[in-house]
Amino acid sequence: MEQIIRTGHLSGIIRIPASKSDSQRAVLCAALSEGTSHVSGIGRSDDEKAMLNSVIALGATVQFVSETGADIKGINRLSGVTELSAGESGLGLRLLTCVCAAFDQPVTLNGKGSLLKRPMNFFDEVLPRFGCDVTTTNGFLPIRVKGPVKGTNLEVDGSLSSQFISGLLMALPKSKQASSLTVVNMKSGPYIQMTLQTLRKFGIEVENKENVFSIPGNQSYKSADYTVEGDWSSASYWLVASAVGHSVSVSGLTMESLQADKALLQALMSAGCRVQIEEQSVHVNGKDLHPFVFDAPDCPDLFPALVVLAAKCEGISTIRGIGRLAHKESNRGVVLQSEFGKMGLKIVLDHDEMLIHGTGNLQGAVVSSHHDHRIAMSLAIAATFANGETQVRDAEAVAKSYPDFWKHLVSLNESITVQAKN
Repeated sequence: MEQIIRTGHLSGIIRIPASKSDSQRAVLCAALSEGTSHVSGIGRSDDEKAMLNSVIALGATVQFVSETGADIKGINRLSGVTELSAGESGLGLRLLTCVCAAFDQPVTLNGKGSLLKRPMNFFDEVLPRFGCDVTTTNGFLPIRVKGPVKGTNLEVDGSLSSQFISGLLMALPKSKQASSLTVVNMKSGPYIQMTLQTLRKFGIEVENKENVFSIPGNQSYKSADYTVEGDWSSASYWLVASAVGHSVSVSGLTMESLQADKALLQALMSAGCRVQIEEQSVHVNGKDLHPFVFDAPDCPDLFPALVVLAAKCEGISTIRGIGRLAHKESNRGVVLQSEFGKMGLKIVLDHDEMLIHGTGNLQGAVVSSHHDHRIAMSLAIAATFANGETQVRDAEAVAKSYPDFWKHLVSLNESITVQAKN
């Protein structure tokens, strides 16, 4: 699908969707719990749907009692499932693989789209050291795993993704023995803290001292009432839109959130923005924009939105951490360079730094999301202040995290003319 966007001013308040990251953790913890949990605030993204389908296949009962709230009855053992699909969710795949390894039943896990190209060597290298049988397809999906995990003391590499570590932290409490994980080269530490916070709400205790995690064995997940947070990743596009001159406010965010992408506020302030936090919403004043430097190894999903911000800053902005972008839904650094280059923005990739040569102006162009939801949304916001018409191809990619994005964009200015073209 293709979306055609014409320049226009955005004005209004956006109620941000659920954090698919928080939601997937909560749904899986509820599925592992004794009794019935209530999880409210579940979103409609493709990744969340894939997790819900997976826990049902594992044997959990999911009953929606409202549009976003579900009662989830947990499992003691697997239902006899032999195969699961995580869709395109890297987080879902990594959490589910580790959790399935906690049981003594073989399960094959698969996915689709870009997930088939993401390396899974971590499982080959690490899970056998916990006593599991693991077979991947030359380091890629599908992956077959059979547990149960056995507690041990292990040093693991966290440089590829924190999601592998989060998966282990969810599985190891079910081992009969205690475990200790020492994580070296840890990236995206805030996401691991999110996992620990969710685990605590479902009765699981993990002691964390710097990069060492001590996990008692023989623990049981306990049912809980859990409310999913609003998504700082999705909010980044609207807050940047506000920073570059649109009259957009965002509601539904939690200032106490542990989500890594809340660091967007630091990036905005480093670019000269004034962030206005009110009781019900957040607004950004970017009247004094200037080039900025921002370290993003812990929050690589902010790159697309920050490129839009940098395009409006006259001069060279620097974002560090592009090594984290190669194995996203696209090779995100290269794609940002290519697609924003079509709109007249010069981006230089220099080792682990992205240098964005902002001029304050962009030109409308025919661009592609490369099936990457975050690229699609960043191009859409850029198109609203570009000169001329912009056509965003593969625009349906937003469904992975934010199915209502295009509807929300039009709600901020009906005359902006977002026109779907198949």
